[in-house]
Amino acid sequence: MSRQSAEIEVTAGAAFAPALAELGPQFERSKGHRLVIQYAIADAINRMIDGDAAFDLLIASADLLEKATKLGRIAADTRAEIARVGMAVAARIGAGKPEIGSVETFKRALINAKSITYPPQGTVGIHLAKVFDRLGIAAQMKAKTRPQQTVAGVPQSVAAGEAELGFAPCTALISIEGVNVIGPFPPELQHDIVYTAAVGAAARQPDAAKTLITFLTTPYAAIVMAANGFQGVR
Repeated sequence: MSRQSAEIEVTAGAAFAPALAELGPQFERSKGHRLVIQYAIADAINRMIDGDAAFDLLIASADLLEKATKLGRIAADTRAEIARVGMAVAARIGAGKPEIGSVETFKRALINAKSITYPPQGTVGIHLAKVFDRLGIAAQMKAKTRPQQTVAGVPQSVAAGEAELGFAPCTALISIEGVNVIGPFPPELQHDIVYTAAVGAAARQPDAAKTLITFLTTPYAAIVMAANGFQGVR
């Protein structure tokens, strides 16, 4: 790396991986910096915020960024909303495609599924626990759940036929071989992750991290993210 380049340590929500997989190398080429990225589900990021791990940039859900701000773990004046993604349902290619457009049909699809998969400690798992309680099917779902440690494990499990239905942020399911995205959660049950970026309070490379935030908020980045299943922030 040149004298002006920096190594930026980034911690990002797992479902943001498709965006950085494409935008990260372009940022590195154009700015001369190097990204060292660690992806994690919500529970792991929450524990990191509670701990003393240092990072240059955090890209996570708005609620986790709010907590990090209150604990003094990030520089509050650097926060910027990047993109939004909702929850979706996937099945194996060639399998049936149940109707999930309404609360009633979504509940029926869950009850009829022989097995389901998602990461219980991720944002989708935390949200699904509330959905199952609301629908009165928590016990039934627990018995047929094949838990995953990572978001990436969801489409892999579905494609392998290990689970009939998979639940994850939309970006983790699209363009995955062997997987068919059935559709989003019905509006009444939907939960959007608003990915927000901020520089760490103890960042070693704060200026370079701010440059990455600026890059991720450009119109070009928005186009790339939309192609990977993200939506613009409201």
